[in-house]
Amino acid sequence: MDVVAPVSRRRFLAIISTAVLAAPRAAASQGQKIPRIGFLGNSTAALEANLVAPFREGLREAGYIEGRNVVIDYRWAEGTYERFPALIAELVALKVDVIVAAGTPAAVAVKKVAPATPLVMVAVGDPVGTGLVASLARPGGNLTGLVSIAPDLEGKRLELLKEVVPKLTLVAFLVNPANPFHAVSETQARAAATALNLKVQFAAVRAESEFDQAFAAIMSERPGAFIMLADRLFLHHRARIVQFAARNHLPGIYAYRELVEAGGLMSFGPSYEAMHRRSAYYVDRILKGAKPGELPMEQPTQFQLIINSKTAKELALTIPREVLIRAHQIIE
Repeated sequence: MDVVAPVSRRRFLAIISTAVLAAPRAAASQGQKIPRIGFLGNSTAALEANLVAPFREGLREAGYIEGRNVVIDYRWAEGTYERFPALIAELVALKVDVIVAAGTPAAVAVKKVAPATPLVMVAVGDPVGTGLVASLARPGGNLTGLVSIAPDLEGKRLELLKEVVPKLTLVAFLVNPANPFHAVSETQARAAATALNLKVQFAAVRAESEFDQAFAAIMSERPGAFIMLADRLFLHHRARIVQFAARNHLPGIYAYRELVEAGGLMSFGPSYEAMHRRSAYYVDRILKGAKPGELPMEQPTQFQLIINSKTAKELALTIPREVLIRAHQIIE
């Protein structure tokens, strides 16, 4: 009888690892197509690392491991929406099976430039109102994904500011007219402000070059607080926006927690990390043959209030206990 020498644990793991890593190459050699995902980022790889990581985790949970049985092609707009068409064209040339894109401007660009490529939208504003989809239940066309809006979201942000700054009378809003969803948000804000007996002003920024002019316009009205609408251009330039608020002692509430982590006072909105993780579910369904337009879009059910207590002290603000107990996280 032949005697087989025992294989060490290290050697065994090496053999298994080699076999796993070779699987995509073997699949390719046997004619099995390895799926390609296009990830269209609004900012840079460094600034969106906190969103890419949960997306990859979601893919792993669905059985996809980047570099093994799936390829992800990344393209970054670096805060410039005008770059979207060229970046999308590059992804189409790579023959990606599906594109993942966050925000309304990116989704609009993909639908226009690459209507034949399935699209999973993440944190899109009002996809029905902006004409992206027919309905949330049956989007139609070649796109689906996750919505970031909820009824009266801007009203809730105004209410939070009023609780923190009781004598508040005028609130400034930073908006991007290039974002189709901001027209909806502005309407929400005006209605909520009337109900709360507040006045509002709106300063527009379409590109990096317009920030200084917008900041000057805001301060010319001497507002008592500041709200930044959800927009990936603003997220990309978050340090500049937070510095403006700090320099002018403006209490601010933002759509993204990243601005609070950068020194802003508060943020209120859905978890964008959770939405990116969930987007992997849609990618998986599409790669397995589902039609995007038949996959119902999801709306957020939980919203997070993040407060920076250090910034509150610097602004000489006392956050009411009623607000603190509603906070998902307090940054010291």
